[in-house]
Amino acid sequence: MIKRIDSMEQLPVCLEIIHKSFKTVADKFNFTKENCPRHTSFMPIEKLEEQYKNGFKMFLYSFNDDNIGFFSVKSYDNNLELNTLGVLPEYRENGIGRSIIDFSKKYAREHNCRKIKISIVEENTILRKWYESLGFIHTGIKIIPDLPFTVGFMELTL
Repeated sequence: MIKRIDSMEQLPVCLEIIHKSFKTVADKFNFTKENCPRHTSFMPIEKLEEQYKNGFKMFLYSFNDDNIGFFSVKSYDNNLELNTLGVLPEYRENGIGRSIIDFSKKYAREHNCRKIKISIVEENTILRKWYESLGFIHTGIKIIPDLPFTVGFMELTL
């Protein structure tokens, strides 16, 4: 079940899911607070609060009354930015990510968006292939000097 976050008081629960979900990526690519403090696995609550205040719509994915996934979206210029999609490691490979993508497609259409856009760690080829299997296409990369990875961009045309 997907439920929308309707108050900032719920953000600590969201942040816990974000940290646990993205820790596997940090571990795989050896990201630490020292070499990659801006990685999502180390996100401070203030950043999540800022996104909430700036209009990101945030959602929890729940299963058997347990919160096991998180994602946020923001629409702009007929696009939907899908951000911080994370599922707790022990619940992965059960179709939850696909359900979140399906929800995001429906949300995008309801908000007159023509594309869903995402950014990923470009070197995470497993994640990139997963998004490609869902119809996303790779649209480019960006090298940011203080990040130890390349940012990859993908989009899905609706």
